[in-house]
Amino acid sequence: MVNRVVVTGMGGVTALGHDWETVNNNLLAGKSCVTQMEDWAIYKDLNTQIAAPILDFETPAHYNRKKTRSMGRVALMATRATEVALEDAGLLDDPLLKSGDMGIAYGSSSGSPVALREFGKMLLQQEMAGITATSYIRMMSHTTCVNIEVFFGIKGRIYTSSTACTSGSQGIGLAYEAIKFGKQKAMIAGGAEELCVTQAAVFDTLFATSVKNDTPTQTPSPFDKDRDGLVIGEGAGTLILEEYEHAKARGATIYAELIGFGMNADGGHVTQPHKETMRIAMEHALVDANLSADAIGYVNGHGTATDRGDIAESHATHQLFGSKTPYSTLKGNTGHTLGACGAIEAWASIEMMRQNRFHPTLNLQTIDENCADLDFLMGESRVIDTDTIMSKVLLKNEWVMFYIDDSIS
Repeated sequence: MVNRVVVTGMGGVTALGHDWETVNNNLLAGKSCVTQMEDWAIYKDLNTQIAAPILDFETPAHYNRKKTRSMGRVALMATRATEVALEDAGLLDDPLLKSGDMGIAYGSSSGSPVALREFGKMLLQQEMAGITATSYIRMMSHTTCVNIEVFFGIKGRIYTSSTACTSGSQGIGLAYEAIKFGKQKAMIAGGAEELCVTQAAVFDTLFATSVKNDTPTQTPSPFDKDRDGLVIGEGAGTLILEEYEHAKARGATIYAELIGFGMNADGGHVTQPHKETMRIAMEHALVDANLSADAIGYVNGHGTATDRGDIAESHATHQLFGSKTPYSTLKGNTGHTLGACGAIEAWASIEMMRQNRFHPTLNLQTIDENCADLDFLMGESRVIDTDTIMSKVLLKNEWVMFYIDDSIS
């Protein structure tokens, strides 16, 4: 038996805000969260000096030392986003959480990079000073998933996804499949990432970062002819997924139905994208949803503002959708939030679909002639009457498809 999977709760921690009303207003205003990182100037030969940090993240008083001593910033953001999503779903403190019928699929590119310093010091100075019982738990790539599990007492299935940019979307996809095939009644799904100069350095060595250090709000510029690379951001996004009949029986608010998921890998280079396998991943999602490409009313793209990535992504999309499907990404506003981006942009995409107003790609002014001819949203938000959308993340190629039917809400 195959189950229907619906979204009954959503929550996020982003540089644009921590609730949809704030995020939406900032998107309407065309706000850029990119700023100069003055404390990065001490790092010799680091070319990029800009990022999109969250400046106002705080946890409530009940996040006491005992509950958070195993958490770095990434786990704190993931846990808080999850708490908001559970509350939104009406499941906070519900017996379902500890019943074994609810699980977690959550990820990040890495744990808290600052915890690495403790082990680095050990290797360099041959001493254990500074290493504590929680050093590894804060550092490990599955720190978000494990800390969420402990904080809320989750006893169901645990999937930890650490697949760089696709960590959040993979979490959503794995959660969807767990419910679809009857393994769980509900799942916490998403991804998170905290900002660290080490992550900027990774892309800097690949010559993939923006160096518009004197004009930070004008970058990144996905798909633009004058783009010069990506900008790192941070955040967390959580969706509560639930089996439809279970959600209906308890009178839950249903925001959308998740109807398709596709995932594959290039099987070639570690970082260079391949448009053919991107297209195949999209096709997998459409086949899973039993839909044709012309049924999709909007595509939320990856759009990191790197030359190879933008070009390959646009051509892969054009091969399947042609030039008519509206297309945008939010990375011009938030930067590239790595393991969080798939979850944050899925949350935003659902909310945009619910209001039938979709936001443009910030800083996209002149489309690169090497990109395919897509219907890029530029300049202002657009009213689009659609009930079916796709949200995409690339590296390992992943697509998540959402659908809204007023009859199930």
